[in-house]
Amino acid sequence: MKIATPLLLAAALLAGAAHADSVMKKDGILVNAAGMTVYTFDKDAAGSGTSACNGPCSENWPAVAPAASVAAPYSAITREDGAKQLAYKGKPLYLFKKDLKPGDRNGDNFKDIWHVVKD
Repeated sequence: MKIATPLLLAAALLAGAAHADSVMKKDGILVNAAGMTVYTFDKDAAGSGTSACNGPCSENWPAVAPAASVAAPYSAITREDGAKQLAYKGKPLYLFKKDLKPGDRNGDNFKDIWHVVKD
């Protein structure tokens, strides 16, 4: 049974990653409920309803999942894999795998195509 505990913990963590996330403005940028920085991707066309970050890209830049209902300026898009993703002003929202703690902004201007969401 000792092996079951780590497996249950891992399953719970994976399930949590798929749950909806709320975003808010903090210190002039958007962050999720855990305080992790939220990003947009230049290859995403605002209002297109699609994400250009799929496959290996989405492993490094996980999508922010929307709540059951969202209101403007937020919306929800359907990703290539069928999952829902939160968008802000028509742009899909992402987290960055290398941001390890609240306040990290390691993805800002990454390859000049990933940006912290500011107003």
